[in-house]
Amino acid sequence: MRHRWALVLLVGILFGSLQVEAQVIKVGSVAPEGSPWDRALKRIALDWQKISGGRVTLKIYSGGIAGDEPDMIRKMRINQIQAAAMSGSGLGKIDPDWLVYQLPFLTQNDEELDYLFERLRPELERRMEDKGFTFLAIIKSGWLRFFAKEKVVTPDDFRKLKFFVMEGSPEVDQAWKIMGFHIVPLPPNDAFAALQSGMVEIFTASPLTAAAMQWFALAPHMTDINWTPFTAGLVISNQAWRRIPRELQPKLKAATRSVLADLEAEIIELENQAMEIMKDNGLIVHQVPPAVQEEWEELVQEGFKILVGDVISRDLYEQARQIISEY
Repeated sequence: MRHRWALVLLVGILFGSLQVEAQVIKVGSVAPEGSPWDRALKRIALDWQKISGGRVTLKIYSGGIAGDEPDMIRKMRINQIQAAAMSGSGLGKIDPDWLVYQLPFLTQNDEELDYLFERLRPELERRMEDKGFTFLAIIKSGWLRFFAKEKVVTPDDFRKLKFFVMEGSPEVDQAWKIMGFHIVPLPPNDAFAALQSGMVEIFTASPLTAAAMQWFALAPHMTDINWTPFTAGLVISNQAWRRIPRELQPKLKAATRSVLADLEAEIIELENQAMEIMKDNGLIVHQVPPAVQEEWEELVQEGFKILVGDVISRDLYEQARQIISEY
């Protein structure tokens, strides 16, 4: 009888310890419900549940339910949510050095971007951890282009129009102003109405985003220049990550990166489809001659005077330039 009670007690202790380890992680995302990015997050949730044997569960809050990116950062800091899928600009709000990937023309194709990220990853992950967050994975989601209500090829064409930028980045806003552009900072959810009313006349977006949000219908002129990569990442608070058993952490990271690698391939295909659909529905694509691209590249150096040194560490920027030069 004593042995039987001892066994019951032992099972109860073990079960109780498993219950303590069980963890629900709330993940915020501005990606629309049912979008490729949202479906990828749900795949990650299934993988984490399977790998952990149910000890780690992700609960996804899509479509901005958890707020915009500054809101999600604040909520992670106070443990209202524990993780978030964020754009490269959002990562820069945690640690401004992440904006090095967003600098126009620093990288000009996917291969350069991949090489730069892998070389800088250890340093940037360390800096992110110092700010209270563990970086899980990054994804490329195409390249930002200009979409406008009228033809835009040169910087002078651009200066004539009112430019939608996401609010909340005063240093970036100042860089645009230094380059001579008329910016209108707004929340992302206000962009469509602003385009309808004429409050803004030009914006940057990946072709897939412009198609998915139907913004291109109001700004049917696309400037065919790889302005800057559209990157995103998944981060989790250090507090939540450290509660996950150490032996599970590498497996969960690997699963996350595998899903996002598959998503990258899917996005390439979807973006090609989106381009064809937009062209069939009135999109006009304007090529940029090499001489004009050089004009753009020279102009952004003016903006870099605001960003490099004051926002992005000069040593990291110089390191990034050297890495691209080596590549």
